[in-house]
Amino acid sequence: MNESLSAALAARVSAQFAESAQLKLEAARALAAPIARAAGLLAQTLKDGGKVLACGNGGSAADAQHFAAELINRFEVERAPLAAVALTTDSSTLTSIANDYAYEQVFSKQVRGIGRRGDTLLAISTSGNSRNVIEAMQACHELGLRVVALTGAGGGKMAALLSRDDVHICVPHKRTSRIQEVHLLALHCLCDGIDFQLSPSAA
Repeated sequence: MNESLSAALAARVSAQFAESAQLKLEAARALAAPIARAAGLLAQTLKDGGKVLACGNGGSAADAQHFAAELINRFEVERAPLAAVALTTDSSTLTSIANDYAYEQVFSKQVRGIGRRGDTLLAISTSGNSRNVIEAMQACHELGLRVVALTGAGGGKMAALLSRDDVHICVPHKRTSRIQEVHLLALHCLCDGIDFQLSPSAA
């Protein structure tokens, strides 16, 4: 790699870090209250014997699985496992629903099968327009489950579907990579908030 190309790439990397850091500072002001509210809802769900379901596509599927793993195993403190299910991991279920019905139903049919009143769905979509996540939200409302929506870019179609009992965490940005970076931080804040409420050692 020549010196000028190396310098140009280093400058791009620095710019990425700067933009990400600036967005996180801006998002802290906008999202602290909804993240705290969501952490309260999720902790109450678990305390009352409910479970957390999580879904999303692509990078958001990875985030859903990451979040479920942090609850079932642990985040940063030792505690008992917490009930969480990522709806993105069972390839047989996902492919059978997509093949026999439609990809739009891969999460909603799982919600209808295993979701129970008192559970909460973590619905993740950077655009807020993922059709299968929207259908999962609709299934939740039919069954009496609450929703924590993690979106960006204004919230898309998901924003209009949220009820008064739901929580919307919407990253104030349009670029997918930046939204995903803040989503990960928001998920870690949720994990910390849940542990803070349910595990005395987290304080």
